[in-house]
Amino acid sequence: MDTFLIKAAQLILAFAILVIIHEFGHFFFARIFGVKVEKFYIFFDPWIELFKWKPKKYFGGFGKTKNIGNDNTNGESAEPVKKKRKSSFWGDTEYGIGWLPLGAYCKIAGMIDESMDTEQMKKPAQEWEFRSKPAWQRLLIMIAGVLFNFLLAILIYAGLVYATGEKYVPVQEAKMGFTYSGEARKIGFHNGDIPLAADGEELENPVEARIKMVQAKKVTVLRDGKDTVSISIPEKFIFSLDEEAKSDTASVNFFTYRFPTRVTQVMPGEGAAKAGIEPGDEIIAVGEVKTPSLDEFFRTLPGHDNQTVNLTILRRAGETTDTIVKQVKLSENSKMGVGLEVNPAAFFKTKEIRYNIFQSIPRGIEMGTDKLTSYAKSMKMVFTKEGANSIGGFGSIGSIFPEKWDWIAFWNIAAFLSVALAFMNILPIPALDGGHVMFLIYEVIFRRPPSEKFMERAQLVGMTLLILLLIYANGMDIVRLFK
Repeated sequence: MDTFLIKAAQLILAFAILVIIHEFGHFFFARIFGVKVEKFYIFFDPWIELFKWKPKKYFGGFGKTKNIGNDNTNGESAEPVKKKRKSSFWGDTEYGIGWLPLGAYCKIAGMIDESMDTEQMKKPAQEWEFRSKPAWQRLLIMIAGVLFNFLLAILIYAGLVYATGEKYVPVQEAKMGFTYSGEARKIGFHNGDIPLAADGEELENPVEARIKMVQAKKVTVLRDGKDTVSISIPEKFIFSLDEEAKSDTASVNFFTYRFPTRVTQVMPGEGAAKAGIEPGDEIIAVGEVKTPSLDEFFRTLPGHDNQTVNLTILRRAGETTDTIVKQVKLSENSKMGVGLEVNPAAFFKTKEIRYNIFQSIPRGIEMGTDKLTSYAKSMKMVFTKEGANSIGGFGSIGSIFPEKWDWIAFWNIAAFLSVALAFMNILPIPALDGGHVMFLIYEVIFRRPPSEKFMERAQLVGMTLLILLLIYANGMDIVRLFK
């Protein structure tokens, strides 16, 4: 339960940040162009809201002077009078929290949006309404949410590399190569292969290499330290990896570094301690089975419950290396009571890059652009049968957060979700920002907007599709839960 609560808390916090930033983008550009924003809500509020607040006085900058009258609830002048006041950048908007947790929204005056306020559209257009502004201003207002999400991702990535830098073992420095999962070996990878390039693009950072290799058509590897081999990547390889990762028997997700089995600590009183195993020893064989790498050791040791096995170890003392055989009594679950080194940086040369404030921004832009490009490439797979079956809702998204709170991991995931949210919202689907952009482009090309009746119907169709998709995605989470 604690793990569930930690993941749920991270999911809620991440989405709260992302949707607020997204809607603030629309709000900000709307107010810059003098468009009234009637509501700014976290969650939707059909029929009733949990909380609402509307500032009663002007504060902050960005004031404008305009003629006003006695404002009615829609912000129109019921009875014009010759009086002037400043229009507040913040204060004319109602802020609140709805009860339906499907995102957030800001209600922009004179626009057919999630509120479906068609009554307002029947009245004469006012100069402070969205529909009264030039097409280019309306276009900027509509893409502002997507823009702010993408800028947020860049800002997060820049902040992460500025705070922590980047440290990794380049794939070329992994002298023992990599261990590959069963699905990867099926398509031609061999344990020990070192990936060199994906579709001709040189690979270095293992995290970025993983994404590029999955999305590539050809991956070039170095085999046995001398041969260059080209491996064809099936179009639906990513789904095979996904299914494999969900299985109980999966020990490797696509590929992982190969390195020796080095003991880092020995538990007193356990089999290894009684046999004389010491920290720094490297286990190279279990009985007659050689285990040159940690993954091979893990595969070999199980099945020896309560048995005494011969472990062949390498023990280094200064310039000398001795090969020793130790008889170790294993426990009922084939354990010997040792801790093992799992960090490849302990064995291979690492690359560490530190960024100052000026260097972190270009790197953040590069990382954000790479994530957006990779996400866009992967979207084509959604329209396959396997892609439809892999769609997930809040449960699937929540599962990618770590079981223990880790701010670095949290912000990395939040940045990726911000990129994903930006991409999804720019799709040309009615009810999404991309749908509004599509209709604005139509207006620019044909010099007239679509009819309001058409816009209302398109908005309704789009919202219906999104709700059905939301039900389907979360339904798939439930189905997987009971499998």
